[in-house]
Amino acid sequence: MSRAKLRRMLPRVIVNGAVILAMALWIVPTLGLFITSFRPASEVTSSGWWTVLSSPLKFTQFTIENYRSVLSTGGMTTAFRNSFIITIGGTVVPVFVAALAAFGLSKLHFGGRTFFYGLIVMMLVVPTQMTFIPVLRLYNKLSLSGTFLGLTLVHTGYGLPFAVFMLHNFFDALPDDLFQAAYIDGASVWTTFVRLAIPLSIPAIASLVIFQFLFVWNDLLVALIYLGGHESVAPLTMRLSSLVGSYGQSWHLLTAAAFVSMFVPLVVFFSLQKYFVRGILGGAVKG
Repeated sequence: MSRAKLRRMLPRVIVNGAVILAMALWIVPTLGLFITSFRPASEVTSSGWWTVLSSPLKFTQFTIENYRSVLSTGGMTTAFRNSFIITIGGTVVPVFVAALAAFGLSKLHFGGRTFFYGLIVMMLVVPTQMTFIPVLRLYNKLSLSGTFLGLTLVHTGYGLPFAVFMLHNFFDALPDDLFQAAYIDGASVWTTFVRLAIPLSIPAIASLVIFQFLFVWNDLLVALIYLGGHESVAPLTMRLSSLVGSYGQSWHLLTAAAFVSMFVPLVVFFSLQKYFVRGILGGAVKG
C-alpha cells in the first residue's frame, strides 16, 4: 500500500476509531445495567455482571422479580401517569409555540424582527438556575406551584429559546418564492404555515420533539423546584430519586428502576430517528 493512500486513509481510520470508542463507552455501562436489572440479589452481591457473558449457564438465573418489585412499589403507576402528562404538555406546547414564532420571525416582514430574534437567542445563555427564585415566588402568588399547568409553562419557557432558534434556521432556509406564490394564489399566512411550512419542516420538528421530550422526561431539578413535595403530581424521576434512599444497597432494584425510566425515551428516539439527522443538518445550515 502506497504512502499516499495510507495518508488518505488515516483520517478515516481515526474518525472510525473515535466513533467505535464512543459507542463502547456508552454501550458497555448500559449493557451492564441491563444485565444487572435481571439478576437476583444474591448474584449481584457475589459477582460482577460480566461473569454472565463468560458463563452461558448463568443466563438461566435471570429473573423479572426486580421489575415486579419496582413496578409494584406504591406510587409508581401514578408517577408514570404524571410523567406522561408533564412530558406531553412540556413538549407539545413549546414546539407549537416555537413553530409559530420561528415562522413569523423568518417569513413575515415586520419592524424589529431581527431585534426580537436576537433577544430570543440571547436567552440561550441565561442560566436556568437564575430564574428559580423569582418564578417560584410568582408561582406561589398565582397558586401554580405543584400543578401540571405550572410545570408545563415552566418547560415551555425554558425550551422556547432553543426551539425557536432551531426552527428559525430551518424555516429561513425554505425558498421565499414558494410562499410568495402561495400568497398570490390567495393563501393566508395561516394556510401557508399549516400547508407549506409544517409539512416541509417535519424533520426539524421531529428532531426538536426528541430533544424536548428527553429533556422534560429526564428532568428532576425543575420538578423538585416547582412541584416541591406534592407526590400526587410527582413525575417518575422524583419517584425514582426517592427509591435511591430506600434501595441504597439494593442495586438489582435500582438498575431495574433505571431501565423503567429509560424505556419510554428509547421508544420515542428510535421511532423518530429517521428524521433526526435530517432535522439537525437542516437547522445547522442555511441554503
